[in-house]
Amino acid sequence: MAQTPQNTEPDTQPPSKHRLFDFTTADNTNEWIIVNDGVMGGLSQSRFNLSNHNTAVFSGHVTTENNGGFASTRSKPKELKLKDCKGVRLRVKGDGKTYQFRMRTGNNFDGIAYRHYVETTPGEWITIVVPFDQCIPVFRGRIVKDAPKLKGENVQQFAFMIADGQTGDFQLEVAWIDGVE
Repeated sequence: MAQTPQNTEPDTQPPSKHRLFDFTTADNTNEWIIVNDGVMGGLSQSRFNLSNHNTAVFSGHVTTENNGGFASTRSKPKELKLKDCKGVRLRVKGDGKTYQFRMRTGNNFDGIAYRHYVETTPGEWITIVVPFDQCIPVFRGRIVKDAPKLKGENVQQFAFMIADGQTGDFQLEVAWIDGVE
């Protein structure tokens, strides 16, 4: 995972020709939904809102009460036009916690997701390159050994998730997501 820390503005690069999401309008956050551990009885809470700085903020509180322990936001399924790409690039600012960036190849609610960890430093903007071939296929937290390789032309959804026993308040700010050739 290539991370470039930059503690300046959220967007230090010109828009890519493969800009998939930026958060300059509320319409872009409306393309994302919340999926928390309440789907299995948990009590964690999260939200994904537009900020005053042309970014989106994924924030909330994770608890392991009632068999919970995760919070996530994911984009609604759509053709993302990543056929000529080898991965994606993210611009995020975190709180020191480790997040999962996930990609899904179908439009189903459940199924295999391809996971890549994003380690953050409190209050610091970082740019992360996520190569498709470095993403791990998982299903409900378990690695899927015989899953097909992730290919850009199949990606239909992105997600940010916090889990793995990280309880308490969290906040991840997202400036944009680009495809990388």
